[in-house]
Formats: sequence, structure tokens, C-alpha cells
Amino acid sequence: MKILHSSDWHLGHQLFNDSQEAAQQNMLGQMVRIVSEQKPDVFLISGDVYDTTQPSAQAQQMFADAIVEIHRANESMTIVCIAGNHDSGSKHMIFHRPWKALNVHMIGNITRDSNLEDYIIKVADAGYVVAVPYAAERFMPDNVFVRLSDMVAERNSGNLPVALMAHMAVADSDWRGHDFSSDTNIGGLNCQDLSEFGSGYDYVALGHIHRQQSLDAEGRVWYSGTPIAVSFDEVYPGNEHGVLLAECPSHGAQVVVESVPIKNSRPLVNLPSEGSTDWDNAKELLSSFPEDIPAFIRLNVQIERYLPAGANDEAMKLIRGKQCRLSVINSKRKEMETNASQARTFTASEFRQLPLNEVARMWIEFRGQVFDQEMQDMLSVAIDRMKDNSND
Repeated sequence: MKILHSSDWHLGHQLFNDSQEAAQQNMLGQMVRIVSEQKPDVFLISGDVYDTTQPSAQAQQMFADAIVEIHRANESMTIVCIAGNHDSGSKHMIFHRPWKALNVHMIGNITRDSNLEDYIIKVADAGYVVAVPYAAERFMPDNVFVRLSDMVAERNSGNLPVALMAHMAVADSDWRGHDFSSDTNIGGLNCQDLSEFGSGYDYVALGHIHRQQSLDAEGRVWYSGTPIAVSFDEVYPGNEHGVLLAECPSHGAQVVVESVPIKNSRPLVNLPSEGSTDWDNAKELLSSFPEDIPAFIRLNVQIERYLPAGANDEAMKLIRGKQCRLSVINSKRKEMETNASQARTFTASEFRQLPLNEVARMWIEFRGQVFDQEMQDMLSVAIDRMKDNSND
């Protein structure tokens, strides 16, 4: 079975005040070309198709048009798309029946009462795909991945390859680019152990973490990462963006995985490329940025207390006539020696990036209390319920 694996498109994403629509349209066009050239048996899209659970009509049209063009590029190919934590599972399923006319399987919801047969998809004579969408932990069936692999094993008389797709955080992943995450919680999702998948899958196509990476020694478990960066924090040396092409001749055989790069037509650029610098040097970097590169730029500026008055206007003058756009001045205060009784301070741009659970932790610890595991679990349930209500 020849597999094309992608995830985390985040269609409709706004980069501060800038739309990434043009770059995303170009990205989707490159995927059409890859499908046309490689002719995979199956295209797996492992969640976070959209950037929000309430995508605009324009973003939904962009997705629909892309899937139709991808299908036309290889009409015999099966397409499987699961919902991620940024997607609305119920919206994901609205048109799942008409989509099947194009051999497109949209999998949006799973609960403890779900019929697990519905999550097993036969890919012609090439193999099987087990498609498990994102769900809050309290909704996920017990031992779901192993149970599904056992169900496939019962019918896999031809020893065909078996792929699993899921949208989740796996422990010991490289989560750089997901700010305010930790080894136990990445992007708001609690980490699961690699052993959760069992041993019945030849290839595990994951979504959620934006860095492309393999998680196991055998090279069977992969995050495809974002096809193009959706955050400046994802732009750093060694973080390559693209899709994955995996080939497995039979169940239990060695999988060969190749990264196929996708070029960002409007790249995200950090100035400086790593760390931060003082305001005068930041202006020099911006002034010397090439005129003909249509990039989005984040200036990473180290400050004592505040940016100089009129800093944004001054920066805009330096790029006048260039094709680049200044998305944000990311101001960071210099590290100051503080004792434990002093609270951490944030600039406005830093505070906007804080997830709810991190704000809660800092507030509770500021009041002299311990943000223990029970509190974390209670807050995670509350956040999940808020997300569920927003989807209704």
C-alpha cells in the first residue's frame, strides 16, 4: 500500500492580521501535483483541517475545492480525513455521505458507544485504514486502538498492510513550536504513551504536533507536521515542512517513508532567526531584508520595559516598497533576577499566546496554592466542555 500522509492544514488561519489564504491555496495546489505524480493508493489527512471549529464559508469552500481536485488527480485513490481538536466533529460529518461518491471518507466523531466497524476502511486490494478522530479522553472507547487492530486482523486474510490514523499528543515527541507545552501536555492535549497503539499497525499516521518526526525505532509511527508553517514558533533550523510518502508491501513488512517537501509561497521569517535582539539591531535586520521576498516577518525584540514610542510606524517605514509584511513585533523583557514572591510579567503579545490552563496555573500558584493533577484534570474537562458547547 502506498500512503500519502498529511495533517494540520489549519485552513482559514489568520497570522495576526494577515490571511494565509494565498499561501494555503498554493500549498493545496502542490498536494494536487504530488498526488498526480506519485499515484498513492490512499491519502490520509490526520486532523485539524481547519484552524477553528467555526470555519468561514471561504475556508470550507477552499477545502471542498481542494479535495475535488486531489480526487481528480488520482480517481482510484481513497481519501480519508479525520477531525482534529481544532475541527468540529459534527460539521466534519455533515456531507460524509455525498463525499463517498468520490471515495472520500470523512470521520468526525467517536464515542464509547460507537460501532467500531465504522472506523475500518478497506482500500481496494491494497490494505486497511483504521481512522480514529480526535475526542476528549472521557469519550474515547477503552483500548480502542488495540481493539480495532484485532478486528482488522480477523478479516485480513490477504496479509494486507494496515494503517492507523489518529489526532493526539504522544509522549516523548519533539513539541518545539507548541509554546507553553510540556512533556505531559502538548497543545492542550494530555500525552498518551506509544504503547497505546499496540503492535498491529504497519504505519501510524498522526496529526496534532506540527513538527515532522518519527517516534519509534522501526519508523512506523509518524507525525507529518504542518505542510507549511502556521506559526512563527514553527520556523527554526531543522523543522522541515511537507507531506510523507510511505510504502508497505504487506502486513509486517518494513515501511519505507520519504518526506516530500512543500514550499511556502509566502514564508514566515523570524528576525533574528533565533532568540531576540535589541531594537536598533532589529531595525537593521528589517532594513536589510531583501525587497523581492513576499514574506511575513516577526521582529523578536528584547526590551528593558517597553518598546520605543512609535516603534511600529518606524518599522513599517523600513519595509516600504518591499514585498514583505511585518506581522508583529514580538517584544520580550530581559531576564531579571526575581525571588519566588515576585510574579512573572508579560508583554501583550506574550500574554495573547498563553493557553487557558497556563493562565490558571500561574494564578493558582500566585495565590500560594499547588496546581495539582486533580486541578489539571478538572480544568481539562471544563475546557473540553466549552469546546463541545461551541460545536453545538
